[in-house]
Amino acid sequence: MRPLNPYFLFLLFVIFSCSRPSQELVLFSDLDSQPGLSGKAEYLNSPFAAAGDRVYLVGHQDGTFPDLGWHVEGEMGGIWLHPIKLMDGFTASVSVEENTFCLDQANVFTNYPFSNVLNFSKPEVGIAVDRLQFVPDGREGMVILFRIKNVDNSDKAIRFDFNAYVDLMPVWLGERTGMIDHPDEITFSDQTNTFTGKDQGNDWFVVWGSAEGIALNPTESASCTMSPKGNGTNAGFGLDINLPAESEQIIPVFISGSTESELKALETLADLRSNLQSDWMAKKERYEAIQALSKINIPDKELQQAVEWTKYNTDWLVRDVPGIGRGFGAGLPDYPWFFGVDSEYTIQGLITTGRKDLVYSTIELIHRLSQKENGNGRIVHEVSTNGVVFNPGNINETPQWVSTIWEVYRWTGDREFLETYFPSIEKGLSWLLEENDKDGNFLADGYGMMEIHGLESEMIDVAVYSQKAFADAAKMAEILGKSELSKSYQQTADALSVKINSDFWVPEFGSYADFIGTSEDALHLIDGAIIRADTLNKPWAVAELQATKAKLSILPKGQKQGFVLYHNWVVNTPMETGIADPEKSRIALETGRKYTNPFGVFVTGIDRDERAENEDGSFVGSKSFSYTGAVMTLPTGVSAIGENNYGNPDQALDYLKRMTRSFSFALPGSIYEVSPDYGMFTQAWNLYSYAVPIITQFFGIKPDAGNKEISIRPQMPSTWEEASIQKVIIGDNEISMSYVDKSGVLAIEVEQTQSKWGISIEISEEFTKVKILGKEVSSDTQNGYRRILMTGKKVRVEASK
Repeated sequence: MRPLNPYFLFLLFVIFSCSRPSQELVLFSDLDSQPGLSGKAEYLNSPFAAAGDRVYLVGHQDGTFPDLGWHVEGEMGGIWLHPIKLMDGFTASVSVEENTFCLDQANVFTNYPFSNVLNFSKPEVGIAVDRLQFVPDGREGMVILFRIKNVDNSDKAIRFDFNAYVDLMPVWLGERTGMIDHPDEITFSDQTNTFTGKDQGNDWFVVWGSAEGIALNPTESASCTMSPKGNGTNAGFGLDINLPAESEQIIPVFISGSTESELKALETLADLRSNLQSDWMAKKERYEAIQALSKINIPDKELQQAVEWTKYNTDWLVRDVPGIGRGFGAGLPDYPWFFGVDSEYTIQGLITTGRKDLVYSTIELIHRLSQKENGNGRIVHEVSTNGVVFNPGNINETPQWVSTIWEVYRWTGDREFLETYFPSIEKGLSWLLEENDKDGNFLADGYGMMEIHGLESEMIDVAVYSQKAFADAAKMAEILGKSELSKSYQQTADALSVKINSDFWVPEFGSYADFIGTSEDALHLIDGAIIRADTLNKPWAVAELQATKAKLSILPKGQKQGFVLYHNWVVNTPMETGIADPEKSRIALETGRKYTNPFGVFVTGIDRDERAENEDGSFVGSKSFSYTGAVMTLPTGVSAIGENNYGNPDQALDYLKRMTRSFSFALPGSIYEVSPDYGMFTQAWNLYSYAVPIITQFFGIKPDAGNKEISIRPQMPSTWEEASIQKVIIGDNEISMSYVDKSGVLAIEVEQTQSKWGISIEISEEFTKVKILGKEVSSDTQNGYRRILMTGKKVRVEASK
């Protein structure tokens, strides 16, 4: 081990002499007041995360740290301080007399909103060990607490060993910014009682130690080992503990890192030691606030719990990277960095659940990265945490950005926000059609949500999201006094609406087309789709595709038309945005219900067969990571939103209940990206799939914060007689709402903090007897609904037929 500079040691002495005794026991005792969810024994060999906005840990629920992930193969687990990794993980063991037990076979894993605990029971020698992980907000470090319990009536001499596997290395694409990995080295300081790991070619550091007063004894070897990839190394310590009968001792391990200096990492370690209890309570308070915002109370308690935890899941994905910005990543473990489209979906859920802070910082981050990379309004697709752009943007992301800005404005009424981002909206819409619409028909060419090789013609989702973007941009332009631009945008939106409902509609399939192209475009795609369907043993899909291929020979060469090949989920986007003609929507929604299994909607419909509805076990993926055969939460949420848009809340609820079957399936408290247990074990856009159909459609909350008015038109499932939602933030207002529909009487009550805001409650014309509580401003009837506009702190409408 390399020696430390004496002057540097003096500085460290000053830092650590100021530390207060830690209060680790508070963390364990406080867990009794938190909602914990225990996992299944069969999924102990699967991943979990303990996450903060600077540091997170990914390991397995059994206590091990296997090589995980494929972006940087085998390196996506462990402890990360983006844009670098700190450790591959660690091992720990307890020895009683001649028996040594590696803490790598947990009996139970329990997840909490912002921490987790692994339980190891060794009844044969009368001990049990709990391992708790906690990552504070805003700190470049974390704490692991080992609570060793003597559970019988004899005193015990116990040996505890801990071994850290340092692997200081760069994030994915680090080499593009000169981040080159070198071998690591470890030193131990007797003066500070800490270990330091350093990458020999970079100022990347990781430091770890225990509590003040616990003298560590470095060990040359460990009883329990790992064999991770990379240029890392390992070092450990041992402690001898005398544990009286029926007593316990907590051994904390504090871990911190830095991309600047060893001193900074040591300062962080000292802060972790000194502020453990206050950090815990501060994070607990913040999570209680997350839970309280847009808090729903609905008859389906499993769905209610899934919605609550999905809000927590999203917070686990927040990455605050110095020099890059603060935003949320797409998913763990392989997508911890920033995405345009994932943000665009997720933000629509975040803004309905009161997370304006995270919405604004993420939008600012994506906008800045896009401006730097593209400068023309095009929105980036994928950016690593070192700022390297992997994909400058798929075609759909730019129009979806436009609608995201509009949606946020509707909830905030922030004109300055609108003025800030509208110039990039103008640039982006120009780029969309001027550079990507070769034949000038308003349909941009290029990849949309379905990144299937070759599927880059005029895609249905690109067309639909473009239509909505131009319609939303028209509203924004009008607000900003750009009337002529508004008219132009609306004309484009209207033209796209016609094209979507004519050119993309394929009557023989009862579906909107995957894409519009020529027979030549379709031919090479069909061959690939046939191979895929045949490989997956989907004979119906092979027969359908071969029939389509046979028809291609009689089509005029060069003629464009809509093709249904893959039955991709994006054919449901016309219903998601509400642009589908009512009769076409009825047919298309019915068609879409065929491409499901018990967990939701297939990404690619040809992956489904008649067995799918009965297949509700573990997902069987390919040897290399692939979405082939996948059912995912985003397509399922899109289908639920589409059903609600056309008056089918019971069918929307069916989709949400399917999606919820994945909740806690493999990781307690989380929903996998691919249902029920494949891919990312937590995924940001799940929030979109829950919050939008429940908050904006079932509860019917439609804000117009710019005009200080909120429209309420509930559309509840028929089985929900009562429901309520609390603390919905809209602009500077906050509303709570209750809904009761019993014995032929409908009652809707809304409370708000800003009494002068208008609350518009809309009820069906079928209700002829109406009683109003509140100051009525106006009343009218539109599209079969009576609209009652009121003001006041509390407004209420009671109605019967």
